[in-house]
Amino acid sequence: MTVPTSGGPLPTPTTDRGGLPEIRRPTAMAPQDARELSRQFFDRLRELEEGTHAYQYARNTLIEMNMSMVRYVARRYRSRGGDMDDIVQVGIIGLIKAIDRFDVSREVEFSTYAVPYILGEMKRFFRDTGWAVHVPRRLQELRIELAKAKEQLRAALDRNPTVAELATHLGLPEEEVLEGLLAANGYAADSLDTPDEPDALGARRPLAEIVGGDDPALETIEDLHTLAPLLRQLAPRERRIIELRFGQEMTQSQIGAELDISQMHVSRLLNRTLSTLRTGMLSDPAPAP
Repeated sequence: MTVPTSGGPLPTPTTDRGGLPEIRRPTAMAPQDARELSRQFFDRLRELEEGTHAYQYARNTLIEMNMSMVRYVARRYRSRGGDMDDIVQVGIIGLIKAIDRFDVSREVEFSTYAVPYILGEMKRFFRDTGWAVHVPRRLQELRIELAKAKEQLRAALDRNPTVAELATHLGLPEEEVLEGLLAANGYAADSLDTPDEPDALGARRPLAEIVGGDDPALETIEDLHTLAPLLRQLAPRERRIIELRFGQEMTQSQIGAELDISQMHVSRLLNRTLSTLRTGMLSDPAPAP
């Protein structure tokens, strides 16, 4: 016997499939019919032996009949972006957990019991995958609290709240509020190909041409790579003087005492060594053999 997808009286159970009716299109069933049949399927599911064909049929049909509940809950996250199919799939995991743990004897509507499971899986999905930059869980939760506090204070003050007002409202130090606001910037990221605001002439350039600049540390790295072989060519005493002067930041007097030579001698050796290194740094590298 086939169950109608909407309206009409519920069918009389048959003897096949563990005594449950045949449902050809459970995902197209009206929510009211799904609620009525879910009670019947749950009553029978607890009597069937797990792993049997009848048990799998009852469990799978319950999942498909209640898919509309998952889609209904998923619609509230439509504005947050992301693929709705992924959100629905995550919600189905919560639905399956609710079906496996639901106890008919509690006399609670299955929808009341299942929605928190579905919501929990969706929130966990956004918490773990929704951030463009990974931040600690504490800051993720603080971002949600700050968003709620901003909305409440904006409605009360008719303007955006200050950091001090947010801190007072939440009972937190201002430093922690600032940390939460900074971490919230990592929730979403824009592509470097995103056009910037138009300039006076109406031209729009991608962010890659505007954001950032030359990093002076890159030039330092190149200098260090050039300097390393020149240091290896120095005599041991000259290399030791360079290490003591620039590595340990010792004075010339301290270096003289360390090497048992005069400060004047240290000065002459240091100047000669630096001149040698400077000449090597400015000359063209020798061609590779």
